[in-house]
Amino acid sequence: RVSTVRIGAAAVDDIAAAWFAASGSQPGLAYGVVADGELVHAGGLGERWIGGPAPDAQTVFRIASMTKSFTAALVLALRDAGELTLDDAAASYVPELTGLRLPAPDCPPVTIRHLLTMTAGFPADDPWGDRQQGLDPAEFARMLADGEIRYAWAPGTRFEYSNVGYAILGRVIESVTRQDYAQAVRARILTPLRLDRTGYAVGQFESGQLARGHRRDGESWLALQPDPYGAFAPMGGAFSCVRDLARWVAGLAAAFPPRALDSPAGSAAGLPGWPGRTADESHPLRRATRREMQFPHVTIPAGGDGTAIRFGGLPRISYGFGLFWEDDPSFGDIVQHSGGYPGFGSNMRWHPASGLGVIVLANGTYAPAGALASELLAALLTAETSAADGASCRVLGPAPDRGDPWPETLAARDGVDGLLRHWDDDLAARLFAPNVDLDRPLAERRADLVRLAERIGPFGGNGDRPAECDSPAHCRWWLTGPGGTVAVQIRLAPLNRTLVQQLIVAVPPDPASPLGRTLAAVVGLITAGAAGWPAGVATGGGLRTDDVLRQLRMAAAWAGPVKLDCYLAGNGTTGTTVRLIGAAGRVELALDVGGSGELVRTGISLGS
Repeated sequence: RVSTVRIGAAAVDDIAAAWFAASGSQPGLAYGVVADGELVHAGGLGERWIGGPAPDAQTVFRIASMTKSFTAALVLALRDAGELTLDDAAASYVPELTGLRLPAPDCPPVTIRHLLTMTAGFPADDPWGDRQQGLDPAEFARMLADGEIRYAWAPGTRFEYSNVGYAILGRVIESVTRQDYAQAVRARILTPLRLDRTGYAVGQFESGQLARGHRRDGESWLALQPDPYGAFAPMGGAFSCVRDLARWVAGLAAAFPPRALDSPAGSAAGLPGWPGRTADESHPLRRATRREMQFPHVTIPAGGDGTAIRFGGLPRISYGFGLFWEDDPSFGDIVQHSGGYPGFGSNMRWHPASGLGVIVLANGTYAPAGALASELLAALLTAETSAADGASCRVLGPAPDRGDPWPETLAARDGVDGLLRHWDDDLAARLFAPNVDLDRPLAERRADLVRLAERIGPFGGNGDRPAECDSPAHCRWWLTGPGGTVAVQIRLAPLNRTLVQQLIVAVPPDPASPLGRTLAAVVGLITAGAAGWPAGVATGGGLRTDDVLRQLRMAAAWAGPVKLDCYLAGNGTTGTTVRLIGAAGRVELALDVGGSGELVRTGISLGS
């Protein structure tokens, strides 16, 4: 795989070794890199047990909450087989749930979907849930029937991480399959995937294969006895190794993008150890179902005061089915899940758009394996981006496809670009869908072009700024004149005929207008560090200057002194959105002014 050559196996090992030395969170760890459906590199550091050998790709660790992805996969396999539906009431399969008292009389029943997405309403139960791993199933049934488990929220209203919910899913699986949970997972998921070093009982592995769990005892490590298999195994009871998890990650990543099974892309994603067989031919879950697992089904709310600001290094996080989904500002969609448990810490994460993934398994209590996994994956993706002549491997949207523009989109862009420079009514009639004139008369759009030429001078294309396409039917490109650069966007109608349904041309404000003066003042505030509010800028609409100054100070700390780079959107009279460039980062700033010229809205996004 060229990506691993670009960063180099030695560089992967160096990153892991530096993290291991600095962390001190575990006696040993194993790690691996997945690319093109294969485990292309693996390593191990430290000791499987005190005085024992170093771990390797076949060393078995308890993977804790990474187990949830196997549980979710089996539930979806049962759904695909017509044996249940996700919107079934869970009590239909686990009658003891009727013993739990809902938080309000009008609450809906808990469904299988609620349990999968952790929106059943149970409060977060770490670390209590970790200690229930070996709970006798009969005792768990009694706890449910006697109403000992309580709700915190109405089902379906809020995400909260719940081990109890996944333990209940294990009982759903047993009810449907009439098998023990572990037997059902092995029969329907593990055996078809040949994950022969993955299971739920210590006794199925040779002692030399196992990494023993440890916790700190002063300056020493204390070995822990593994909890037995029990009622909470569906939420965190699995054992596995880097080799098996590489197959698991590869199969999930291979579900992207949607394509025909006999396409070249489909035949390129083989699973390790299965020459000539693709993930699609061998996987017990349909490709669409594997994608469904990885999509964001419920947003995990961020903390804080709701300030309208987003940092380039902080992803938005959602939960799918047994997996977390992150919208990383640099790389796009990342799918991952950690495992934290007495004696162990683990993480698997991958980038569906490129197929690159990493696994880290450690044998220390709640070892922060996710930190190393994040660092490794970021290094791989950065190398991938650099090797592509700076073209980012970020792919927008929940279904990581390339999203290249249709040829018709590029042709429409060229037509609109020519129209903006030399207006022609007949060409406009051929290019635009009827809604364009209805939404805003073409005469007003022509007037925008006159104002644009007045404010940036004679304009033309900008070859230094590549066009950007968020989807096959969208394109944004740039017009530049002596006075600045503006963005133009089009979006095609969802028709086989080529018709532009949306045209957006960013019109800069007149520098002498209230909007222009306010923009200049706010840009100056950021450059000066936003120490105090300028006397010449009034606010309205309930906007608090203290709140705006807090945003601007964040922008100043992020980017340093800034200068205006381009206009991204706005009518040039009441609103504008601009990109500002600083020595340390980028700021996108949106401003709206009211009828009297007072500032009524600000929005800031920070990026690298």
